Amino acid sequence: MHDAAVIGGGVVGCAVALALARRGADTVLLEAEDELARGASGTNSGILHTGFDSSPGELETRLILRSAELRDPVLDALGVPVIRCGATLRPRDEAEHAKVAALARTAAANGVAVELDPDGTLDVPGEAVTDPVAYTRALAAAAETCGAEVHRAAPVTAIHRTAGGLAVEGVECRVAVNCAGLFADDIARLAGDDSFEIYPRKGEFFVFEGSLDRILLPVPDERTKGVLVFPTVDGHVVAGPTAIDQTDKRDRSVRPAALAEIRAKVDAMLPGLGEPVHAYAGLRPAGRGINYRIGRSPACPELVNVAAIRSTGLTASLGIAEHVAQILGLSTHEVPLPTLSRATSGPWWAS
Repeated sequence: MHDAAVIGGGVVGCAVALALARRGADTVLLEAEDELARGASGTNSGILHTGFDSSPGELETRLILRSAELRDPVLDALGVPVIRCGATLRPRDEAEHAKVAALARTAAANGVAVELDPDGTLDVPGEAVTDPVAYTRALAAAAETCGAEVHRAAPVTAIHRTAGGLAVEGVECRVAVNCAGLFADDIARLAGDDSFEIYPRKGEFFVFEGSLDRILLPVPDERTKGVLVFPTVDGHVVAGPTAIDQTDKRDRSVRPAALAEIRAKVDAMLPGLGEPVHAYAGLRPAGRGINYRIGRSPACPELVNVAAIRSTGLTASLGIAEHVAQILGLSTHEVPLPTLSRATSGPWWAS
């Protein structure tokens, strides 16, 4: 019997598998697709946020800030590519000046270093970009090196209680950790838990030829961080995402109108991008009235839900993993991180 079965091979699931394996737990990871990071983890911006704009005191914010403390040794040991380029946010009118000033105060409350220029421009030197597919796969490879099993093409369609814990698709374990992203509510229902609902929020991106030395951020609104422009580790420029709420958890098509919508917002930050060379869309797992639902299931205590990690899963993954290990009462002692060769995935935005 395994100590833990982690359901979902995105960045959060792979980070959890690594954290549990490093603490001595006999861990198996079950990924439904034939490769890791095929969901939201492989179709996002790749930006590692500092949490400068996150609401102080919330669980999401605490885990983002904790991840920032944990991340550099992990990136270095696992050979994950990263561009430590920083970000700039430039207001366009008086209303946006006030919002940016408020963001600077939020950053101070969160202990994140920023610089507010006299013209109202906010510089966030700690923002960075990675290859999210390479990062996810490196976490999984490190977990395997630490003794975890990683099973691809292993969808979970049944969860049953047993005398010793759970049988997850026939894999016996003392506890299961539900990191299934868009399908986390479906997994929870297999264990009799209907306490939350996940819906997809589509984010469309366009890839351009060119270079950029910083992330360009818009002034966010109450619903979304907005459309941003950022460099990639393979030397392209990406603009996006949109934020389209939908019901189909598998529709990752890019709408015909998306490019014009993004251009209208991007031209003010970086005009003259030319024609895109690629487009892609990701589906963020948004919670219906909830955010960062992490804890034991009220219907099945042997199941730990890690759900509604809407848009900061890449950034917060290491803090989330540590938090799950604490929920499970595992030792705080970790075996050293393995040293891996440089992680690559090709053009991650085309994965």
